[in-house]
Amino acid sequence: MKVDVLLGLQWGDEGKGKIVDVLTSKYDIVARFQGGANAGHTIEFDKNKYVLHIIPSGIFHKNVTNIIGNGVVIDPVILNKEINDLKNANINAKDNLLISKKAHLILPTHRLLDATYETAKGKLKIGSTLKGIGPAYTDKINRNNIRTGDIFSPDFKNKYESLKKHHLQIIDSYGFNYDEYLIDGYKFKIYEEKWFNAIEFLKSMQLIDSEYFINDALQKNKSVLAEGAQGTLLDIDFGSYPFVTSSNTICAGVCTGLGIAPNKIGKVFGISKAYCTRVGNGPFPTELFDEYGKKLQNKGHEFGATTGRPRRCGWLDIPALKYSIMLNGVTDLIISKIDILSDFDKFKACTNYIYKGNVINYLPYEITKENITPIYKEFKSWNTDIGKIDSIKQIPKELSDYINFIEQETKVPVSFISVGPDREQILFR
Repeated sequence: MKVDVLLGLQWGDEGKGKIVDVLTSKYDIVARFQGGANAGHTIEFDKNKYVLHIIPSGIFHKNVTNIIGNGVVIDPVILNKEINDLKNANINAKDNLLISKKAHLILPTHRLLDATYETAKGKLKIGSTLKGIGPAYTDKINRNNIRTGDIFSPDFKNKYESLKKHHLQIIDSYGFNYDEYLIDGYKFKIYEEKWFNAIEFLKSMQLIDSEYFINDALQKNKSVLAEGAQGTLLDIDFGSYPFVTSSNTICAGVCTGLGIAPNKIGKVFGISKAYCTRVGNGPFPTELFDEYGKKLQNKGHEFGATTGRPRRCGWLDIPALKYSIMLNGVTDLIISKIDILSDFDKFKACTNYIYKGNVINYLPYEITKENITPIYKEFKSWNTDIGKIDSIKQIPKELSDYINFIEQETKVPVSFISVGPDREQILFR
């Protein structure tokens, strides 16, 4: 068996959580391979809405094993809260959730460092979610950090205090007043107490050598779906640097984030919205500043699941989409939130850019408002509610034309489309 992969092809928020939930019934294992609580995967069913940040989106299926892989960074407080929230909804995540011993921990001082660095950047800030993701990955690369498996070490508290002391020295050098800063509404000392309580809770979870577990499962013909967080254009190497996340969000990250060989990758499902959104700062060639952008934001409820911040909105960007498809080796496209375009008389998609006076069809190294201008193709909308359509054969011609256009431009088949937020609102092609 091989590991299938589902990941985002834009700047995140493409609707990955819902699609993982839809696909999960076909798999034995769902595994997160990177990122942390900066993710926000929203799933709706039975008139209930759930937002997951660390736990894989297959958790709602009792017979599916969910794994938090070694490439993920974990804040124990947030994980504890997420598990308790699910328990209050009669979903016992502890029954089918496994955590890699090699996953790194986010310390309370990582949260302080995140705020310190972002404050120091002033107008040049990158728009961090302030969840401590970047500082945790920094310590991982610097070989200073604490891993989940270390919580059972008799030297754990000393490791924590040593790293905390190092962090506070950095914070003090910036003159950041952390005594007044609130972490998720709590002062540092109180959050630190909650963190240690959450460590005790973490000890009750099933911690595993996930690389062996997954490879053994593949040998036993178990099916595995790797769930990505954020999006390709936020990848630390290939995204719109420096306005990126701190991990590899592309398909290659599955190998290092779960411990599998490249020849174990199977299908690669790439998900894109029918338009584009972005949270935080950074380049966005097709961003709209007019009534169309505002309408996309309102109709699409484009507000961050993790931060609550309004998302910037714009038309679909084909050159950027093709770039993401190339990097990931996408075999199947999924188009989400296409129902939002039902309320428009017309809409557009970017087919090329004018870059330094030349027409190009690729994403250049420099992406700024000054040197790049999108070239658009206009489409007529279908102006009808498609949320209750239950067969691909029932879709309007205008919608079919738009899907065909995307397929022709990307040379990748669109396997299914999402026509609403509920898990049932999906059309297979």
